Amino acid sequence: MSNGDQLEVFLRLLIALGLGAAVGLEREFRGHEAGLRTSALVCLGAAMFGEASDIFGDSRIAAGVVQGIGFLGAGLIFQKGDGVAGVTTAATIWVLAALGLLVAVHLTLVAVLLAALLIVLLELAPISNFIFSHSHTHVGDPDVRRREPETEDKRDRLDSSPER
Repeated sequence: MSNGDQLEVFLRLLIALGLGAAVGLEREFRGHEAGLRTSALVCLGAAMFGEASDIFGDSRIAAGVVQGIGFLGAGLIFQKGDGVAGVTTAATIWVLAALGLLVAVHLTLVAVLLAALLIVLLELAPISNFIFSHSHTHVGDPDVRRREPETEDKRDRLDSSPER
């Protein structure tokens, strides 16, 4: 691989790093997990694996990114009280990996436009929070999930059985 080709790869990696950092700034601004550094590193890492996949002609390398990021994202999702937290962060990490792969396969314009769309989508969080806070029932409402059992549930019997 010539020095010129290597420089092109490096420039694409810088673009991926910049896109991840731009999305990470939004996350950092809102005080969410996976801020600037994490987002930039995920996008950069995915682009690096995408470049390696292209250079070695083995698409399994890029395919492994999807599995690896899925594992990373699953670790970001956790139960918080009656709800679940981290789903948007996990989804954002997944999309960042896809952006990195897009840059690696020379679809830079698509990646830039999708990064901008992702930032706009993430910035809509205050609007969706307002809508959910003013609705009577919604998925995030703990009262909706609390069940008032009319009959005893089998799981309740197992939980309340004395230990031997």
